[in-house]
Amino acid sequence: MAAAGGAGGRPEPPQDRALALPAPPRDPPRDPPHTLQGLLEMAVTAGEPRAEPREPMSEERQRWLRAAMAEALGGVSAGGPVAELRRCLAVLGGGHEGAGAGVPPPGKAEAQEEALEQLGELLENVDVAQDFLALGGLETLVKFLGHPHPPLRAGAARALGSCAQNLPPAQGGALALGALPQLLGALRGDPHPQVAPAALFAVSCLVRSQPQGLQQLEELGGLELLGGALQSPLPPLRARAAFLLHALLLEQPRLCAPLCRGGLVPRLVSLLRSEHEGTHEHAMGTLSSLAGSPEGLRACRDPPLGLERLLRERREQLGGQREFQEELEFCERLLQLCFDSPPVEGTDR
Repeated sequence: MAAAGGAGGRPEPPQDRALALPAPPRDPPRDPPHTLQGLLEMAVTAGEPRAEPREPMSEERQRWLRAAMAEALGGVSAGGPVAELRRCLAVLGGGHEGAGAGVPPPGKAEAQEEALEQLGELLENVDVAQDFLALGGLETLVKFLGHPHPPLRAGAARALGSCAQNLPPAQGGALALGALPQLLGALRGDPHPQVAPAALFAVSCLVRSQPQGLQQLEELGGLELLGGALQSPLPPLRARAAFLLHALLLEQPRLCAPLCRGGLVPRLVSLLRSEHEGTHEHAMGTLSSLAGSPEGLRACRDPPLGLERLLRERREQLGGQREFQEELEFCERLLQLCFDSPPVEGTDR
């Protein structure tokens, strides 16, 4: 049996299988690089033009190359971000303790919670998030979404959101792994107060500016769930739902019709009648976007809703307070669209 390790005890890169036709002569195989400089030299050499045709790189060799790059980059400075990512993944056990595991003992649970919290901070950096993908960390986070210990479910959702925001490969990878149905399930009925807000944060990061994610959200009934979250007793959940609805309408005005059919306008008005809070700015913004469509305009002008009086009272309440300037601007726009301009054909006043 051949030796399992190469120079320095490190595993050799997997070799691609031979083709049926004889291959042209090749240079003798080289040991995998042990430094970042060596890795760069290997990449440059691999990019040089060659006379002979190339075989496609196998999946096994691609995995080895990604791991080698992550290891080399992590070794540039001892204790750097990649080393910390590896440490966190080791504490989490590669996700093998996901949905089928029991609640971990207190000491282990605390260590895993800290690891997920650390990942949530590290992965806000896009470069670090890309290294995390190369290490296969995404699979670990998705497995922990179904963990029986609620703080671990919440921590995994927060870390997943940090990794996915502004990083399309992470968004696509998480969607392919089935993260969105799990997150919507948590939003629909997780009993622990930490989990649903964290899940909604991750949902937001997976569907904004992501057509595939938005399509999944619609198919899974996510728009209705967002409307329901506006009436949650949890302030963070209300705030994130209002923010995401506002953001989605700015990106996709076509969503006005299905959201209006789902009764979003009365829910937003009900939220605005509650004690004033920061969520109201996004609620006003969402209403303003909806009122730009015929369906939304009709719903806002519905007399039993009493929106006109509410808006005029809110304008008086917020006048002169600079910290509520954006909410006041949305309020003014709604008044102009719905009540201070002539009704368009097919709408009632």
